Amino acid sequence: MAQRSIREYDGKSILYAALGYPLEGLLADASTDWTKAAKEHPWLKSKKLVAKPDQCFGKRGKNNLLLLDASLEQVQKFVKDNAGKKATVGKVNGILTHFLIEPFVPHKTEYYVAFQTEAEKDVVLFSTEGGIDIEDNWDKVQKIEVPVLDAAPSLNLPVKDKAEKKLVEEFILKVFQAFKDNDFAFLELNPFTIVDGKAVILGSVARLDDTAAFKGKWDVEFPAPFGRELSKEEQYIKSLDEKTGASLKLTVLNPKGKVWTLVAGGGASVIYADTLVDLGKGSEMANYGEYSGNPNDEETYLYAKTVLDLMVKGGGKVLLIGGGIANFTDVAKTFKGIIQALEEQAPALKKAGVKIFVRRGGPNYEKGLELMRNLGQKTGIPIQVYGPETHMTKIVPMALTELKA
Repeated sequence: MAQRSIREYDGKSILYAALGYPLEGLLADASTDWTKAAKEHPWLKSKKLVAKPDQCFGKRGKNNLLLLDASLEQVQKFVKDNAGKKATVGKVNGILTHFLIEPFVPHKTEYYVAFQTEAEKDVVLFSTEGGIDIEDNWDKVQKIEVPVLDAAPSLNLPVKDKAEKKLVEEFILKVFQAFKDNDFAFLELNPFTIVDGKAVILGSVARLDDTAAFKGKWDVEFPAPFGRELSKEEQYIKSLDEKTGASLKLTVLNPKGKVWTLVAGGGASVIYADTLVDLGKGSEMANYGEYSGNPNDEETYLYAKTVLDLMVKGGGKVLLIGGGIANFTDVAKTFKGIIQALEEQAPALKKAGVKIFVRRGGPNYEKGLELMRNLGQKTGIPIQVYGPETHMTKIVPMALTELKA
């Protein structure tokens, strides 16, 4: 499972849809047409507003990046003044680009609740003292463990007002179910409040299990972490991914890393990354990503070409071409695109002394592996090829042994 952060706007959109609430929110940037927005969202003119950056970082209030109780004109100025502006959050410097606009909600009480997944249980964290100082009051946070087979947590929260306690507990149980149903890996509501007998989410942070995307319950952007701009190669793969029904993902971790990967499947990419870290070579892991969803020859060629170009420039030494046992993806078909890219880069790869390790299974895998063996003989690049009889990550320690040679 890969936990990936999403914008507050997207997290609230998923959650409110699951709860059956109408979402009053607008994701704005420097190009927002405010006249059009006001027509589509009448509350922008009829209510006081809140504006804040929506780029997967917190502590916006403490960093003077929160506009409260504002008019639409003040919000427009806030976005105009801050869009494209450099900001420092903690030790991270980045450019502000996206802003969440919502109605301002006067309130007295602020609650905190968070949900997170662990190996054999889910965990619910709750406090009656939510808000920007939650970390200073962490000793007052109640931890409730929910075994994985239990349908819901058993709640007895320390809310003094009995009527409000009932509302808070009912709300948390509904959110917990939405958390599970929509494959959230982490969900924090800080704060939420009760106004006129209804729970209102004021601030939230969310991460999704991106391997659940195939279920089609949500279609969201996974933005780059604040302070980390996409490289031209990452942006290129992102553009390819947006144009295909397949999945093509690439994150460059260390351009000068010695170990590069071409991995089929989101789950497999996590396993390979975890194995490299467990073996003490996380610092040598050059990239993280995956191709899946039965991409065609051209798509896998362009994906592999991009990775190999980066590998050659960065001085990579080993390439892992791996994945689990596919259910639908034609292994030979996807290998053809990878092989085309390898053939083009063969002189540079051979000169650099690159060694390639392949492990794959699934439909037509025998033909795919044979194509890889033939490529090694044709180009003179050392290519070791393994099928489903070999454990998926066994090629990782083999590759690391080559780094010592």
